[in-house]
Amino acid sequence: MNKPLKFNVFHPDCPSRIFFEKFADKWILLIVYTLDQDAQHFNQLKKSVTGISPKVLSQKLKILERDGMLTRTIHDDNVIRIEYALTELGKAFAKTADQLKGWVEENMDSVLQARSEFDQKH
Repeated sequence: MNKPLKFNVFHPDCPSRIFFEKFADKWILLIVYTLDQDAQHFNQLKKSVTGISPKVLSQKLKILERDGMLTRTIHDDNVIRIEYALTELGKAFAKTADQLKGWVEENMDSVLQARSEFDQKH
């Protein structure tokens, strides 16, 4: 027998909807996918996630840290560096991000073809 769901993303006041809205963000998905490959410092992430501004990257990293998806480790060598790495929860979410990435890459030709056909009709 299936247990009733505690959360319902379709209910406007459900915390799962807030999570869903945040984590369906392109930058969040790209950051999670990138960190799933390896832990990185801020500037490495900025280079890996092409096009993201430092301000937006900082905001998204805070969201991910707050929701338990990543950890910040401060390395105090000669220069203070902060390394970001996925937690176990973040790694589990990264599997979903990777599936979405794969689907997009495999199906983009079909999407672009559908767009072209739609635009020609309208």
